[in-house]
Amino acid sequence: MSRLRALRSKLALLYREIAKFGVVGAAGVLVNIGVFNLVRHNSGLQTVRASIVATMVSIVFNYVGFRYFTYRDRDRAGRTKELSLFLFFSAIGLVIENGVLYLATYGFGWDSQLQSNVFKFAGIGVATLFRFWSYRTWVFRRLPAHDAVAQAESFLTDAERGKQGKVGRQKKPAADRIA
Repeated sequence: MSRLRALRSKLALLYREIAKFGVVGAAGVLVNIGVFNLVRHNSGLQTVRASIVATMVSIVFNYVGFRYFTYRDRDRAGRTKELSLFLFFSAIGLVIENGVLYLATYGFGWDSQLQSNVFKFAGIGVATLFRFWSYRTWVFRRLPAHDAVAQAESFLTDAERGKQGKVGRQKKPAADRIA
């Protein structure tokens, strides 16, 4: 039964992580789409170039959100390495995200404002799957003791529940049994 509780605990932690990642990601999407439309319509940059600028702004925004909200409990020892890996995987995400937009714009000729925003959003979605996997696996690594603490907490919870079950089943004192 304790393995089931441990699995539930891990799934609950994953759910919370996905929710926090989603909150930061949703805010990052708003920043990304907002900057994209501002740059595209106010600067005269081509669609994909405006998108690259917007993606770079959202990368900075997302790093701050991930480091100080989503993954604040993760290892902070190697900040330079963490930032380097974050930028590396974000650059791959940038290529994925803007590759979708590039294909739609220059491959199919879909360059209206609505079409650009739809494919920008689709590219963000595809790149987000890659980013979630890479950030949690390589960038914001879990502290080694975190799993041990979770197992210890699960063990203590199981032990407490066992005690509570035994309290109700204890034998009555001899004086109470006689009466």
